[in-house]
Amino acid sequence: MQRLFSMFPNGLPGAALLLLRLVGGILLIYDGVIAFRTGSDLSTTIVQSVAIGAGTLLILGFLTPLAGALVLIVAVCFMFRGTTPLRSSILLGALGAALTVLGPGVRSIDARRYGRKRFDIRGRVAPAQQSGVVSNPPPSPGQKL
Repeated sequence: MQRLFSMFPNGLPGAALLLLRLVGGILLIYDGVIAFRTGSDLSTTIVQSVAIGAGTLLILGFLTPLAGALVLIVAVCFMFRGTTPLRSSILLGALGAALTVLGPGVRSIDARRYGRKRFDIRGRVAPAQQSGVVSNPPPSPGQKL
């Protein structure tokens, strides 16, 4: 799964990705809830349900490439159905495409599950030292015995 992400940036780039995910997720959930309150037909309800699910995935930063692709698909559906303003659909589609390519950033569930791991091996003890047998290293060339 790590190969789906180019990086998990920290600092300001990571904060910017978090902001993109939060804004996109909140907008998708808001649009989905508004559609449920208006009592739309079945196909619009399905698209709005997918929008709420994709928005939730974006906010959590879980399966971000999949969520970004879903956002792009939902934005195209919004555009053709006319359920949201055209510029809102274009903005959500661009945001979904960007998050699909860039990844979630360091503040996400994806980064915790699939991010780069750091291993510290300073405290490692050689197996011979664990059993009590300590061998002296061979002398280096030029060293007097």
